[in-house]
Amino acid sequence: MAAAMVRWARQLEEDPCTSSRRSSVVVRVTEVETAVQPAAAPPTDPAEQPIAPTVETLSDTDPEKSKAGSSGISSGIRLDSIAMTFKNQQVLKNCSWEVKKGERVGLVGINGAGKTTQLQIIMGRLQPDSGEVIKARRNMRIAYLAQEFDVQPGRTVREEFYSVYETQMRVKRRQEELSMSLESVGDDMDLMQNILDELEKLNNKVVDLDVDLLDKKIDQMMPELGFKQEDNDRLVAAFSGGWQMRMCLGKLLLQDPDLLLLDEPTNHLDLDAIQWLEGYLKKQEVPMVIVSHDREFLDQLCTKIVETERGVSTTYPGNYTQYVNSKSEKTALQWAAWEKQQKEIAKQEEIMQRLAGGAQSGRASQAEKALERIKAEGLIEKPFVPKKKAFTFPPVEKMGQRVLTIEGLTHAYPGRPLFKNANLEIAKGDRVAIIGPNGAGKSTLLRFIMGREAPQEGSVFLGEHNIVPNYFEQNQAEALDLELTVLETLVQASPDAKLNDLKQLLGRMLFSGTAMDKKVRVLSGGEKARLAMAKFMCTKGTLLVLDEPTNHLDIPSKEMLEDAIRQFQGAVIAVSHDRYFLRQIATRVLLVEGRKLQDYQGDYDYYLSKNTDEAAKMEEKEARVKEIEKDNIKAKSKMTKAEKERAKKEKAKAFHAGAEAKKKK
Repeated sequence: MAAAMVRWARQLEEDPCTSSRRSSVVVRVTEVETAVQPAAAPPTDPAEQPIAPTVETLSDTDPEKSKAGSSGISSGIRLDSIAMTFKNQQVLKNCSWEVKKGERVGLVGINGAGKTTQLQIIMGRLQPDSGEVIKARRNMRIAYLAQEFDVQPGRTVREEFYSVYETQMRVKRRQEELSMSLESVGDDMDLMQNILDELEKLNNKVVDLDVDLLDKKIDQMMPELGFKQEDNDRLVAAFSGGWQMRMCLGKLLLQDPDLLLLDEPTNHLDLDAIQWLEGYLKKQEVPMVIVSHDREFLDQLCTKIVETERGVSTTYPGNYTQYVNSKSEKTALQWAAWEKQQKEIAKQEEIMQRLAGGAQSGRASQAEKALERIKAEGLIEKPFVPKKKAFTFPPVEKMGQRVLTIEGLTHAYPGRPLFKNANLEIAKGDRVAIIGPNGAGKSTLLRFIMGREAPQEGSVFLGEHNIVPNYFEQNQAEALDLELTVLETLVQASPDAKLNDLKQLLGRMLFSGTAMDKKVRVLSGGEKARLAMAKFMCTKGTLLVLDEPTNHLDIPSKEMLEDAIRQFQGAVIAVSHDRYFLRQIATRVLLVEGRKLQDYQGDYDYYLSKNTDEAAKMEEKEARVKEIEKDNIKAKSKMTKAEKERAKKEKAKAFHAGAEAKKKK
């Protein structure tokens, strides 16, 4: 064990926790010492800028302004009236919400709503224009789990966990160097004293950093993550992406964070890995803030949802589905109240106009006073209804009933068998969801269908009558021409389409005005994904073949894609780990597992009913929803008088925010 620690320490000297490997989760821990830290204004909206990998300690530059420890919250943090402007555009206007121990907050909103901005403010990377982040205590450790891995393929699993303790390992190595120096110091008493003084300081530091507990903490953590004793000396490179995600999460939790931020943690994970992650996170008591476009993941984990819409945050108790229902109910009530008030205003105005200056001017005066009273009490804001982004794929021309036939498919890679004598028929109108663990052969199957790879045995062929595939690859965004503009990309993909139609499609994908003239190379990852989807949408085809199409799409864009697929008159084959998406589009489910293609002739719910393991997981989910509802009821009953009063004020403040803004205008 000591040898492994020394070998890792030497690696650290040469290459301190860097990796050139493209993977999918990054672990970062930041020690935050102030409620809001000053930072230079970024050149662009940080919602489009990824948070760079870092482990840093932020200095307490203004302790007088810190609210830590005297805020009335016992754990976690609270954002209070946060406002932020970038390039004369107000991203956040009035963001107030909190997360405490045992709570898991889902932060939702369209791309560009300010979710990443709020994460950066929490981490102390940005300073808001107004408002503050209130912490339960000083020196909170905030851990950030993102969608890119920070693992070294050449390390062993044990060494990867040791990499968390960079400071501790450097201290240990310096101690060893000083001890060796003492042996050769000779009669130089001044040098000896200097060495002894430094050793004393380092010894004190070692006690503070719990170096002696490193092995014990790692030994306790590994079984919890599913690792066995024999995995200690296996290379990181030997593990799948899902297992590497477990390593990153373990590294993060070894540092005992006070708050856990998760930014799209499910991207590139298969269903098994996602479900493991859900189960593991449910057992943790640390406060969590989750940014994810995976609606099923939010359903499974969240105890409350914070929506950011037009710069204002609103908190809804429960998971994502409960949030959707609550928001719909709230909007319906607001519509009714607004319409009632508008009718009353119109009635009083009509009386004033009809009776002013006549014998019944007294009634006109009463109507005027009634109108003033309504305005004084506060005008109800008309509910905001976001524009529904709708589109359809190009119309399907005449096509045959037989779309795809697979007969006797057998294929393997060295040491990795995929299929053995598999058969399948897909017809016009079928919408087939392909699911299965990573490495089972899902993407390989799509390559066979597209003719990009030939199977070793058997045949995979498309129907004869106008079966034209339109293929959306996982790395579609990476295949874009970086030197073209956004609009030129669509013109090149669909030269016969009307220019206005292409511009409308880009508008639905949140590209408007000058954004259409941006070069592809300056776009963020999310923008490239939306552009790649727009390019796919305007391409003609009778068979849609999609490989993880929802990665990087926000929830409204996913809903738009789901609607378009349901309206498509051809055939659809989709590989996805997004369970919510599959439930919306699938009429058949194909499970790729154990070298077989198991065909379920029904939608995703039918598949669950026939798959006992999956059905048990869904029953657990339903039980969890009920548990969340009970917890919310208990939480309300346990609120202190001050907390109830504050909640009441915040609710009233949010309700009248629009009216106040209208008055100012």
